[in-house]
Amino acid sequence: MKISASMTADFGDLWHNLADLTVSGLTQGSIYALIALGYTLVYGVLQLINFAHSEVFLVGTYSSIILWGWFGFSSGAGAVPALGTVIVMLLLGTLMASAVSGGTALLIERIAYRPLRRKNAPRLIFLITAIGASVAISELVGVLTERKPWGVPALVRPSVQWHIDPRDIGLDIQPVDITNLQIGIVLVTIVMWYALDTFLNKTKFGLGIRSVAQDEDTAALMGVNKDRVIMLTFLLGGLAAGVAAVLYNLKIGTITFNIGFLLGIKAFTAAVLGGIGNLRGALLGGLALGLVENWGAGMFGNSWMNVVAFVVLVIVLMFRPTGLLGESLGRARA
Repeated sequence: MKISASMTADFGDLWHNLADLTVSGLTQGSIYALIALGYTLVYGVLQLINFAHSEVFLVGTYSSIILWGWFGFSSGAGAVPALGTVIVMLLLGTLMASAVSGGTALLIERIAYRPLRRKNAPRLIFLITAIGASVAISELVGVLTERKPWGVPALVRPSVQWHIDPRDIGLDIQPVDITNLQIGIVLVTIVMWYALDTFLNKTKFGLGIRSVAQDEDTAALMGVNKDRVIMLTFLLGGLAAGVAAVLYNLKIGTITFNIGFLLGIKAFTAAVLGGIGNLRGALLGGLALGLVENWGAGMFGNSWMNVVAFVVLVIVLMFRPTGLLGESLGRARA
């Protein structure tokens, strides 16, 4: 079989563009990490893979655009709003997306999963239900939007905040310009992860979540309301997905009804890669996945980005079946 030039590894290109690929990878990986938080929270408590979480993210992307449209901001607007207006719009858009995503997550738990839990349905039925809910929501959004792409208002225009030139220290690597948007995405992700991690480990509600994750029967005997804990878990995951939705909108600029599918798989991959059921693992896995797929694109070409990402996942799990960190939510530090 003849191997085309696009299939051969080019370490020279990877090294030459390493700085730019790394910054892009960390930015994209931050979005994966935020979505992965929802997967890892639900799995940590219920041992359930909530494949409908990708559509929880999806509805958040549309809801923020709709809100911005109410205030007259559309994808066709050419003028850049004043800084104060931008901050207010981003806050309102984030609140809207988080509220809608969180509400959607609660509805999915209440309508799709709770009846199955009360009937002690097999895990396979939960999985099939999750896939069905995911497809149903995605197709509903497709019908409502007539399957047409939606543009995102240019509320944030990327501007260079930091110029790094590795050649200054003798490395043959292309300079990279780091923009305000890239910095913002990474910082917001870290802040959101830290807030969730602190909530789980430092609050009474977080203790309830960790106790149910570790032993739900014992937690019930200690007075923990399992249904409320599960609802809170879905809500927290939905809130994180809403924040990720706004960041994705700002980064990509265009959305479609089916964006949740591949993003959801990658976010779930990030959760597994870092250690499913572990918030630190979700952050680490998301960043690692973003780096790996961008480095792979730099070496083999953009068309091989997804192939490289999932091959690396398989290789890691062969040697670390529980992921890079491999710690369950129920065993998080007290």
